[in-house]
Amino acid sequence: MRRGLFERSFHLFFALGVVGNYWLFEAGGDLHEWVGWGIGVLVILRLAWGLLQAPGAGSGRFRFQPSALFAELRELGGHYQSQDGYSVAGSWMIVVMMTLAAALALTGWMQDLDAFWGEEWLQDTHEWLGHGLMAAAGVHIFAVLFIQIRHGVPLVRRMWFG
Repeated sequence: MRRGLFERSFHLFFALGVVGNYWLFEAGGDLHEWVGWGIGVLVILRLAWGLLQAPGAGSGRFRFQPSALFAELRELGGHYQSQDGYSVAGSWMIVVMMTLAAALALTGWMQDLDAFWGEEWLQDTHEWLGHGLMAAAGVHIFAVLFIQIRHGVPLVRRMWFG
């Protein structure tokens, strides 16, 4: 799999933004809001990038077949085949994390609207979406390291150097 500069940069800035907003920046503070907006813009740019690329590049590499997902997960315990492009599980994880990030940006924005100002359910939803995104990121990191160590597939090197 050959990942372009845009995809690698997206991954880096998305990861830094998510970690920063969850662990470092004060919830509700200006930096938290600006980074949240930045993550939302990154998601939009990544979707546009995937849609505008030629067939076979970008999002065209995503695979979502449920039967292939279960077969791939079974392979993790035995002989894992290195994927050309995104694996089925990787494709699903990307969709989950980008959906959570988009929902976080939306609920963060809604908290600034007069119609939702001070609504506890919205704040709770935003917080739980953040927990969900961190959980998904944790599963993602664990899976990448597991595949790299157990099966010798150099995913980290591919991620940074294509």
